[in-house]
Amino acid sequence: MQVKICGISDPITLKFLTEHPHSPKFIGFIVNYPKSRRYVEINKLKDLLKIDKKNSSYVAVLVKPDTKILEEIKNLPFDYYQVYDCDPKEIKDIKEIYNKKIITAFTVQSLDDVKKYNLYSDVSDIFLFDSKGYEKSMSFEHELIKNIKFNKKVMLAGNIQINDELEKFKKIADIIDISGGVETSGVKDISKIEIFLNKIKKINDET
Repeated sequence: MQVKICGISDPITLKFLTEHPHSPKFIGFIVNYPKSRRYVEINKLKDLLKIDKKNSSYVAVLVKPDTKILEEIKNLPFDYYQVYDCDPKEIKDIKEIYNKKIITAFTVQSLDDVKKYNLYSDVSDIFLFDSKGYEKSMSFEHELIKNIKFNKKVMLAGNIQINDELEKFKKIADIIDISGGVETSGVKDISKIEIFLNKIKKINDET
């Protein structure tokens, strides 16, 4: 099971992640959604991304991005664009113009929301199933995706906590995406990140 830690906004945490012996496969940055307390303004983002990603992939989290923001970030060292609220054609255009791998994000309240993945199979590299919370850490019924055979890797988000039974997520997803679960009072907490990364390493070693 791979890991994405999202909402990184400071260099100390980012260096800790990239230099960790069990570094996350994906590190996410909130690029164009100022409502989020984890949002990183473009000039700060450019400085932050000078930190060598080493073994991780950098992910730009984008909510219905316009051409302006896509042009501003096109030369930054992102490996993936995680896109919310775009239709398949919009994502196809982004993928082709900017030559990035795409994580298509679906916000889920019911099974109908999950089933939309079929429309995006041709334009997605990874499917992400998240809550309807956006900037709020909210959960959804993870079991909704349990019995579906996806033709892409599946990433799971939605208020995952370090004290959850993380083993159960391995049965339904390839990647788990955590943000608020490794924070204290809204700020990334390196001690919680350490616990989380070590727990995932242990789970992976046992299976």
